[in-house]
Formats: sequence, C-alpha cells, structure tokens
Amino acid sequence: MLIGVAFTATACTSGGSGDADHPTGSAQRRAAASNVPSRHFSAKVNNPWFPLPPGRTLVYKGVKDGEKTEEYLTVSDTTQKIDGAPCRVVLDRLFSHGALVETTRDYYTQDSQGNVWYFGEDTAELDQHGNMVSTDGTWHAGRSGAKPGIFMTAHPKNGDGGSQEYFKGQAEDHYKVIGVDAKVQVPYRSFEHALETNEWTPLEPGVIDAKYYVKGLGTVKEITVKGGDERNVLVAVHG
Repeated sequence: MLIGVAFTATACTSGGSGDADHPTGSAQRRAAASNVPSRHFSAKVNNPWFPLPPGRTLVYKGVKDGEKTEEYLTVSDTTQKIDGAPCRVVLDRLFSHGALVETTRDYYTQDSQGNVWYFGEDTAELDQHGNMVSTDGTWHAGRSGAKPGIFMTAHPKNGDGGSQEYFKGQAEDHYKVIGVDAKVQVPYRSFEHALETNEWTPLEPGVIDAKYYVKGLGTVKEITVKGGDERNVLVAVHG
C-alpha cells in the first residue's frame, strides 16, 4: 500500500531487512500476537498522529514502478468487525495514467490507550481494462494465522518499533521511529514537527522506506531511501 499501508503493500508498506540494525520491538510483537478483548477496541480512531475522521480524503501524487501515480485515501463512515474488533474502513485507490490500478479496503481500530492497530486489508490489482488480476496481499486478522499489529502508538518516541501486520508470505511490515521533530516539505504544506519512521518487510529484502506523519493529518510523505525509487507526497486534503 502506498500511504495507507500501500507503498509496500500497498496497504502494505515498504520493504527492507529486519536485521540487527532494525529491531522490530519484541514487546510490541508479543502484543500484536495476543488476542486483546474486542471491548478494548473502538472504530473511532483519533490518535493525533494518524486520525481517521469519516469523510476525509487525502490526495497524494507519486511514482511507483517508474510510473506517475495519484492516490486517494478516503476515510469511510463504514465500520467492519475483524476478529471481533470494530474497525474503521479506509478506502485506498491508486491511479496511473488516469486508470484505477489498485483498490484496497484497510481496517484500522484504536485501543483504550490510544494505539492504532491494523487488522487487515482487502486489496485488488486491476489491469488497464479494469479487470481484477490479483488479490495478493489480502489478509484479515484471525484468519489462516494472520495477526494484527500496532500501526501507530499513542505516544511515539525515538527507537520505538514493531510489527504492523503479520500474514506469512503476504504481509510482514515492520517500522522503527527515527525522529519526532523532523522537517518535511510536501506540495500541500511545509511542516517542522513531523514524526519520521523507517519501514521495511522481509518480503522485499534490502528495501527501506522513510515515512513522515504530521499531527492532525497522518501520513504526508513516503519515499524509498534504500533499494528503490518510489515516493508519495500529500497534495490536498478534502473534508
């Protein structure tokens, strides 16, 4: 997933190696692997670093696989239960040369401490005629060994990290917080206090993405810093 959890996932973000240089946070991995009672979750996601107010659409422009892209991330007013947890449905549509090439339904929920969890996605790649050619990357927590992960902690700090999702061979994204006061400039605006993370997956060895989050908006920029040349930047916000 480019921005949603799409760049690598596309709803499955970025690649990279989970080696000693990139600790994945064993405590968080254990938390993601455990079954948290559904009463601790809410589809109302208001974490300041990754808010999901229904009706908002974030618009991004970028480059993927050498082609210019436009991505629309829309927070729907729909909720869906995944493994017992009420999740906010986020619609992620990726266009290239004006044609829809990928569409994804992402499922996020927030626990009582303010951590945002990622509980899965339904993704489809389309050909130039709009026909579905692949659903690789689709997963739901609680099915076939898939486990949710924490996508954004309530109070991120330097060195934090962990697993954002786990479905063996399909979705294995990890992240680490690099800074909490980064400067970032995108077409939409310039920001001086952004959260910067590195993200990677063992499914794409040697690839690392940098992502930037801004309070009140969420993701504003994603760029491959090792092993590729992909990027996505925020250009507009509606709603």
